[in-house]
Amino acid sequence: MSGNPSSVIHSPILWIEGRWSGNQDFVSLLRKKGFAIETVSTGKQALSSAGKSNFDLLIVNAASMRTSGARICKSVYEKYPDLPIILICSPDRIPAGVEDYVGYLLVLEFTTRKLVNRIMKLLPGDEENMIHKGPIVIDPDRSMVSANGQQTTLTPRLYALLELFISKPGQVIPREKLFKQVWKTGYTGDTRTLDVHISWLRQAIEKDPRNPKLLQTIRGVGYKLNI
Repeated sequence: MSGNPSSVIHSPILWIEGRWSGNQDFVSLLRKKGFAIETVSTGKQALSSAGKSNFDLLIVNAASMRTSGARICKSVYEKYPDLPIILICSPDRIPAGVEDYVGYLLVLEFTTRKLVNRIMKLLPGDEENMIHKGPIVIDPDRSMVSANGQQTTLTPRLYALLELFISKPGQVIPREKLFKQVWKTGYTGDTRTLDVHISWLRQAIEKDPRNPKLLQTIRGVGYKLNI
């Protein structure tokens, strides 16, 4: 589950991109989504750039350089241990032993949505804007929810659903109202759509989604959030 950024994301990202263009142009796609990305073509340039600017994340597209990227990531980590790193590699060049200095390892092929989800989890949030409700922490800037030691980036619709439940803790919200406010429709015939979204939301906030304690079903009526 992941969502697109709702506005321009100002956290600067340093991206290492080689000259081989045999894979998807993620940089252009991410810039269209509002990410601020500076590109360099070598590990040496990355080390130099990282020292001149305060980047919040480094992404190494090793697949575009036809290398494993392990040496680059290790060099950057040793000099800038607080800079999170995402490493993109090809299936035939998956490096071993990079877990100590790489936040996420992504092996091609994967979707832009998956990449965005990983990026959002590593970018810093604004603590002042965090919303704390019981065991749930919401980061509205990144449409992210944290609960039970896990973070999940929500789609716009899932975020709107959670926002509605958070605004009425302990209250039963009828299915009709959920459809009207989140889906902007009075049609309630497609019950599966709501059920699936409730299931996804439970996966994000419940310790045991199959036996929910927070987001409860009120049979014949709707749902309520106990916090």
